[in-house]
Amino acid sequence: LHLVEAGGGLVKSDESLTLSCAATGAPLGNYAVGWYRQAPGKEREAVSRMTIYGDNIYYSDSVQGRFTISRDNDANTMYLKMNSLKVEDTAVYFCAADFWYGPHWWTTTSPTEWRYRGQGTQVTVSS
Repeated sequence: LHLVEAGGGLVKSDESLTLSCAATGAPLGNYAVGWYRQAPGKEREAVSRMTIYGDNIYYSDSVQGRFTISRDNDANTMYLKMNSLKVEDTAVYFCAADFWYGPHWWTTTSPTEWRYRGQGTQVTVSS
């Protein structure tokens, strides 16, 4: 599975941006999907994840209510819609995917540790 992000850029506070992640090499529908980010000098932060079934969606507290993860298995693409962006959302955003290992695995996993990831796309939010 090969993942390629797109849609990053420079926006102002309170603006919106939608990231996409196109998959090739295998059906994205066979994988759990998610996003994580990394800001300069900081550790990777899991942002959101979605099961292979498109449910049990997780959001970090820092993005809950502002970001929405989605997937289009027919298009082999996942998305991250980001509303009300803040300066502190500035980071490189990575999409990730992994095989589905069951509900118990889902309770402890993080996209920062998954098998497949994209190259990242920069999101910069100015005040």
